[in-house]
Amino acid sequence: MANATPRVRFCPSPTGNPHVGLVRTALFNWAFARHHGGTFVFRIEDTDAARDSEESYVQLLDSLRWLGFTWDEGPEVGGPHAPYRQSQRMDIYADVAKKLQDGGHAYRCYCTTEELDQRRDAARAAGKPSGYDGHCRDLGAEQVAAYEAEGRTSIVRFRMPDETITFTDLVRGEISVTPENVPDFGIVRANGAPLYTLVNPVDDALMEITHVLRGEDLLSSTPRQIALYRALIELGVAKAVPEFGHLPYVMGEGNKKLSKRDPESSLNLYRERGFLPEGLLNYLSLLGWSFSKDQDIFSIEEMVAKFDIPDVNANPARFDLKKAESINADHIRLLDPKAFADACAPWLKAPHANWAPEDFDTEAWERIAPYAQTRVTVLSDITANVDFLFRKEPVEDQASWDKAMKGEPAALLTTARANLETADWSDPESLKQAVLTAGETHGLKLGKAQAPVRVAVTGRTVGLPLFESLEILGRERSLARIDAALARLAA
Repeated sequence: MANATPRVRFCPSPTGNPHVGLVRTALFNWAFARHHGGTFVFRIEDTDAARDSEESYVQLLDSLRWLGFTWDEGPEVGGPHAPYRQSQRMDIYADVAKKLQDGGHAYRCYCTTEELDQRRDAARAAGKPSGYDGHCRDLGAEQVAAYEAEGRTSIVRFRMPDETITFTDLVRGEISVTPENVPDFGIVRANGAPLYTLVNPVDDALMEITHVLRGEDLLSSTPRQIALYRALIELGVAKAVPEFGHLPYVMGEGNKKLSKRDPESSLNLYRERGFLPEGLLNYLSLLGWSFSKDQDIFSIEEMVAKFDIPDVNANPARFDLKKAESINADHIRLLDPKAFADACAPWLKAPHANWAPEDFDTEAWERIAPYAQTRVTVLSDITANVDFLFRKEPVEDQASWDKAMKGEPAALLTTARANLETADWSDPESLKQAVLTAGETHGLKLGKAQAPVRVAVTGRTVGLPLFESLEILGRERSLARIDAALARLAA
């Protein structure tokens, strides 16, 4: 198996919003397949009708496409092992479950929930493992008939071999699990519905998956799956046991695993805030892997060229939103200016824009965009940075006003306005000199002097370079806003 051209799979359940940990798993599988010239199989695990939804399924496909993932086999692409949605493969699972029973690898279990609980409690009290005790492993026909006469229902359990299971994890090295720690487990519910413990390995076997790369939380199920694969090989259903690699946890606040309940776990959050797909993927790739000691910023193509599973770190990776934002900002700076302007388009119109559509000025936007590209962290920042250009009046932000209008702002603004009136409005340096001179007149350095001017003109204390902004806004509108601020101060 080690020398096989990789066939890997990404098999999420369509439940709710995609989770960034899920995306990291998809990324590592996808990059591994692309690095080795292998096959990336996208499969949907939608057998849980109570939790899965068509809306989540559509959203999942849309999210993967937004991120730039392509799959070689799967929904809407097809492939030799279709269908790729588990809900459409029920007959396959029923057939395999029957073969496992006929071959002696699985059996009917008639134990009730109450009986199981009682025996587990007794085992714990005796200091023994509390897993299933094999009560129904070797039932005779007479006992089966008696249970069925009582009207008992039964599940199907897989018969675990009485031997230690050892495997080499591609991330964690050799792992051995003794039989008492892996009891017989259910593979089919009493209502005939197959469980994850059956459908996941069966699909991997039939789709000839060579490498199973998944989260660390699934590590405990691996010995069971290996035993099931060996049974499937014996039955002629599988060809080989795949190699396993368990990816490190992504941790959130307080050293806890990042869960769906954590706001920063939602992929939609980053998309709505205007993360670039390449910026987000760059950051997520660093959760358990590194490009090099001295380089954190790289393209997805560069990642694919270097990525391999043995280089993944087994230690938990901490999700750092500030670092994610910083890496995204670096990717924004790397964009071609036109690509940046195009990427900002959704945030320059409703529902994000706080100006009337007819007031948007394409020429002003094209002039201000290069300054914005060096300042914004996420694309949604653009709206507040440029709205002063397209609003009839600057946004009213009382906190910004109170912060900037300290001391004697009216005197400063009056002097600055007089200086600006005679300045060269085609030259930002001339506008800067006008405000600098006004500040000197009132004993203020440039930083203090420009704060009232900035708030008067843009409505905010922070934003794009002030004097370039004044030039683009223009003499008439800029001076009118300073006049309005003076009137407000006088009132």
